[in-house]
Amino acid sequence: MAQVVTAGSAHSVASPLSGSGTRKCRLQRLLRPAAFPARFLHRNGKRISSPCAVPSVMAVVKRVARTEIDVLPLSPEDVAREESFQHLKGIQQLGDRSPGMWTKPSVRRKTKIVCTIGPSTNTREMIWKLAEAGMNVARMNMSHGDHASHQKVIDLVKEYNAQSKDNVIAIMLDTKGPEVRSGDLPQPITLTTGQEFTFTIKRGVGTENCVSVNYDDFVNDVEVGDMLLVDGGMMSLMVKSKTEDSVKCEVVDGGELKSRRHLNVRGKSATLPSITEKDWDDIKFGVENKVDFYAVSFVKDAKVVHELKDFLKSCGADIHVIVKLESADSVPNLHSIISASDGAMVARGDLGAELPIEEVPLLQEEIIRICRSMGKAVIVATNMLESMIVHPTPTRAEVSDIAIAVREGSDAVMLSGETAHGKFPLKAVKVMHAVSLRTEATMVGEKPGNLGQAFKNHMSEMFAFHATMMSNTLGTSIVVFTRTGFMAILLSHCRPSGTIFAFTNEERVRQRLALYQGVCPLYMQFLDDAEETFSEALAYLKKHGMVKEGEEIALVQSGRQPIWRSQSTHHIQVRQV
Repeated sequence: MAQVVTAGSAHSVASPLSGSGTRKCRLQRLLRPAAFPARFLHRNGKRISSPCAVPSVMAVVKRVARTEIDVLPLSPEDVAREESFQHLKGIQQLGDRSPGMWTKPSVRRKTKIVCTIGPSTNTREMIWKLAEAGMNVARMNMSHGDHASHQKVIDLVKEYNAQSKDNVIAIMLDTKGPEVRSGDLPQPITLTTGQEFTFTIKRGVGTENCVSVNYDDFVNDVEVGDMLLVDGGMMSLMVKSKTEDSVKCEVVDGGELKSRRHLNVRGKSATLPSITEKDWDDIKFGVENKVDFYAVSFVKDAKVVHELKDFLKSCGADIHVIVKLESADSVPNLHSIISASDGAMVARGDLGAELPIEEVPLLQEEIIRICRSMGKAVIVATNMLESMIVHPTPTRAEVSDIAIAVREGSDAVMLSGETAHGKFPLKAVKVMHAVSLRTEATMVGEKPGNLGQAFKNHMSEMFAFHATMMSNTLGTSIVVFTRTGFMAILLSHCRPSGTIFAFTNEERVRQRLALYQGVCPLYMQFLDDAEETFSEALAYLKKHGMVKEGEEIALVQSGRQPIWRSQSTHHIQVRQV
């Protein structure tokens, strides 16, 4: 048999925050199994010349003769010594393993799943089943339905949260935004390549050759030669001419045109306000129902975010703002937009319609990197399991898409039509759960990311970092007590290997934390005595099977608001259950 002798073990997993080296090198470092150093040698034994090769790794392959081994009976003392030896050997080899290449997934998934609720899932039975299958955030798309239908869903989610003690679902309201859509049609129209077709700003038009558009400045925004995309590129038409109230086009890529289809102009954004009158009505509806997140569509600059936050502050509403980055105008302002928000969504549908489609994966990686460096939540959305709207199994490319989003460091991945109106909503959630869980198993042991300048003025940042390092070294979960969610979110961005059990005495904070990677939010009333609260929390975790007796956990006391400590004192403890 072949014996591989390594004279040094040096492997690194490229962090989403890393800015050094070429993209190719980072990808190779990410995927290269460190346990196979012989890959650096050709069959003839010569070293491969590679810009990403690790010079400190050597491999010597030699043939050794198979020997017969005498089997001797073992005494109980021998068994004990062997178990001790194997335990020490496992610790020694921990750093030499390929990072989780064949590691079994942990029980608890870290990456969260956002599910859009629609006709396929808006019943009590389906919401309960989605929650059991892995849904963490229920998203209401305000582009569809009315306030009555959304009210029903919100009430059902709140009912579930009231009944469930060890699971919680956050509520996200996604504004319609300044969408340009075609009008109603009595029946779908089949467009063929080369056919002439007209869009008009006149209301109520819906014939085989002409359909109305809901945007009065549509004629002024487009120019002859522009490419119009329908449904994010499912169909495309070239603008040939225009009049005062209509735009005449030639069909480039045909298809079936249905009612109220989304329209984009390649490389341009509509000159509409990011928050429309309808959006303000929907936002007020969200304030009344105390939703957890607003996902604001087509954000072009930070001014929109500040305007919305000022409004929420005036209402006394504790709702976080997630910006949807989906327009060409948002790209130059990514840093200021994300900095002003509480998180971002990579809305790849419209992003790929307004920008060259090959730019979308690079923008996704860049947006995730910026969010991670600023300590903001990030969601990857659109077309993640699109084929499962009509098919019971996903394509292999869709599975890889989910895995890439998880590896790049997203807090959550999102399902849209798959759960809103798809035929297999539960299967889609289960696939997303399984792929995320399996991918996370390969990321065990990665070092905490550098949070950049996000929390440089807080002592808590240092404690979050070192609590994560301690947790990863000892293989423990983390317990944190929080009133605002700040420390739990900070720990989440450090990406510890173990689960973050975040106890809070605020139900709103508990729901909000459901979005953040690796956080298991739990509600409990804090007692006046710290030790009694710690004991009660550990007893709760043990009772619900979240930790086992004898297991060690890292207990962190830090954050903006001191609980059972002075403002200047921070604690990290390791306790045994």
